Amino acid sequence: MENSPIKISVHDAVLKIILNRPDKFNSFNREMAMQLQQALDRASGDKSIRAVLITGEGKAFCAGQDLSEAVDPNGPGIKKIVDEHYNPVIKKIRSLEKPVVCAVNGVAAGAGANMALACDVVMAGSSASFIQAFSKIGLIPDSGGTFMLPRLIGWQRASALMMLGDKVSADEALKMGMIYKVAEDANLQENAMAVAVTLSLMATKAIGLTKKLLNESFFNSLEKQLDRERDVQAEAADSFDYNEGVKAFLEKRKPVFKGE
Repeated sequence: MENSPIKISVHDAVLKIILNRPDKFNSFNREMAMQLQQALDRASGDKSIRAVLITGEGKAFCAGQDLSEAVDPNGPGIKKIVDEHYNPVIKKIRSLEKPVVCAVNGVAAGAGANMALACDVVMAGSSASFIQAFSKIGLIPDSGGTFMLPRLIGWQRASALMMLGDKVSADEALKMGMIYKVAEDANLQENAMAVAVTLSLMATKAIGLTKKLLNESFFNSLEKQLDRERDVQAEAADSFDYNEGVKAFLEKRKPVFKGE
């Protein structure tokens, strides 16, 4: 639906999710957050979907929370917004055993920036920017920001960006390791979809297991991680995709993976 805060389309095996409140710079309200969660649940439960692409409609990717909802005395309130809107979205992105590509097509501020950084492959248009805007209004970074950002760019940079609220250009974000690639604005959607399609045709069973191990690596010792790699490698080796990949290699042909 054109007026829906989330637009969904399927391209080959890629579920494309578009944040669709362009007049509000795609800032989140409850309806949009809930529909995004539903879209991620669809991606999780549909075997025909093997990759996800998230982007924004219009000039912005996502300006974070719609503050008019946050300060509404009859609204959900900040605690409920974080607990029921943002935390589930981040958890669903990270637990989805399929690759999630994010195409940041403009400003990504606050929760919008941190949601983007929770995705597996982040691409940005050349005019895009990232802002940890929370300190500007007396809040702390949420949506996994205090977890993800220091692991991506280091403690000092993350601390400074969160406290000062500096705007980071796409090129600066690339240089500091915050994102994967920058594309010209006119080419961003095409390039991001090409990456998502490429991933969807790969051995997505193994990609999902890789994502699972990356999540666990945040907490494990090296010894524990080595043990987990051993166990999960055995699981991957028991998959259709592994057997197809080896067979295709020996037969000198392109493999046809199923994500199973």
